[in-house]
Amino acid sequence: MKVKIKKWNAVATWRWDLPEDDVCGICQVHFDGTCPTCKYPGDDCSLLSGKCGHNFHMHCIMEWIKQESSKGQCPMCRQKFEWETEVGPGQQRVQHEEVAAEAQ
Repeated sequence: MKVKIKKWNAVATWRWDLPEDDVCGICQVHFDGTCPTCKYPGDDCSLLSGKCGHNFHMHCIMEWIKQESSKGQCPMCRQKFEWETEVGPGQQRVQHEEVAAEAQ
């Protein structure tokens, strides 16, 4: 019996290079999902990491930093929040200058 493939459709998936149970420290949504601001996962719902090792949806941490009560601290550990400039494989790099400009 010979089989001939008439049409082939490839499907791709992606995921962040993080533990499966890791969630945004602010909205508590998994990183494979979307933050409350976004409709679809992907480039518009980027992941940002702090030097302290905590990860957040870009929109969540931007809103947090805008609040006067945040005092520029990580919402998880209360250390001074600084953007991680080195990202691991599978994570999207977002320049902190770009994020700071969007937060204003």
